[in-house]
Amino acid sequence: MKLFFERMQKNSHPYIIAEIGSNHNGEMDLAKNIINSAKECGADCVKFQSFDNKSLISKEEYDRNQKYNDSPKKHFGSLKEMVDKYYLRREQHFELKNYCDKIGIDFASSPFSNEEVDLLVELDVPFVKVASMDINNLPFLEYIASKNKPVVLSTGMADLAEIETAVKTIENTGNNEIVILHCISIYPPKYEDINLKNILMLKEAFSYPVGFSDHSLGTSIPLASVALGSCLIEKHFTLDKDLPGWDHAISADPAELKELVQESKNIFTALGSKRRIVSHDEFEKRKKFRRSLLAAKNLSKGTILNAEFLLSKRPGTGIAPNEIKYVIGKKLKKDYEADELLKWEDLE
Repeated sequence: MKLFFERMQKNSHPYIIAEIGSNHNGEMDLAKNIINSAKECGADCVKFQSFDNKSLISKEEYDRNQKYNDSPKKHFGSLKEMVDKYYLRREQHFELKNYCDKIGIDFASSPFSNEEVDLLVELDVPFVKVASMDINNLPFLEYIASKNKPVVLSTGMADLAEIETAVKTIENTGNNEIVILHCISIYPPKYEDINLKNILMLKEAFSYPVGFSDHSLGTSIPLASVALGSCLIEKHFTLDKDLPGWDHAISADPAELKELVQESKNIFTALGSKRRIVSHDEFEKRKKFRRSLLAAKNLSKGTILNAEFLLSKRPGTGIAPNEIKYVIGKKLKKDYEADELLKWEDLE
């Protein structure tokens, strides 16, 4: 949709994607509750993942990953059993898209096969999100780009040459509506591996808007990305970090998402412009906080002023200290008491 990409190109506060992914746990009531919360927190979009039990994982991988034993609290059963429970069915896509339309929040998803791309196009999503794992899947990138939807390209695990090849692959289809996301595909990453300055590098290397797909804990890192010019922030989102499932533990909860939305707007507004501007409020503050020239002691009418006769103190409503050169040598038209502010009209 043109409106999405036009916003990415504008100097606007970041577009916030609440990445639900598979945090719905295959339950539509939970999915809708998460959507409601994302909307209440002020997110612009909720994003899911579109795969099924055949489009993403091979039999060999299923056989090799019979159990995830590293974190029993977060997982159950075999990999195949989890995929079967968590993947979104075709009809559920329509149900959730209609629900998002009803409450007024964008619906988007990451597809993992051509058929799922077609489904998202049928749903008229505002953009197609390419997961980091597919940045070198060039035939798939060509297929996505050929649909003339804006492409949001995550760059986790990719070196600069791979990113350049992916961008050129998309461009070669005639699609130039690309948003590049800096991303570290570790959940969560070490701070020293995040390299937020890559946002600046990607903006310099490519003539496209750049955002940030975040997998860190908390909100400090995505908020810092705003100061580097992120046009979009994607953050995993859940109602409860302790729910079973793949991504709940590293996801933002409602309090964190609300903070991310509001503070990203505040940071964007505070960035302002490179032009030096003194606000009306600061001009008014000058009157209280700056100094004015005053008599250092009692001075008689006719006194010729020199620096020894003058001090500068608050308020800043009189003759400014930087104007002292225009005061030295002037004659007083009236008597002045010590600490009395000088006035131009009292000087000959």
